[in-house]
Amino acid sequence: MQVGVAYSEPSGQLWLRIEVPGDTTVLQAIEQSGILHKFPGVDLANCTVGIFGKAAEMDSALKPGDRVEIYRAITADPATVPRRKMAGDDDE
Repeated sequence: MQVGVAYSEPSGQLWLRIEVPGDTTVLQAIEQSGILHKFPGVDLANCTVGIFGKAAEMDSALKPGDRVEIYRAITADPATVPRRKMAGDDDE
């Protein structure tokens, strides 16, 4: 079956489509995708993962067409970003 594996960080992003056996888990798909080699800083022990935007466990079974997503920790509160941008615009 075909699934996708996606990861994004400020320096780049990657979304891969891979062919996996029918009994593949989230963790197995991530490992088989090779995405950890392209982003060696990813620590799956400290990352949240999901399938189509919904949190999932590493041992969750995948279905054909699923998109596995590896999430990074939030570095800025999204609610405060517009305020910071506005405050910065006043200084110019």
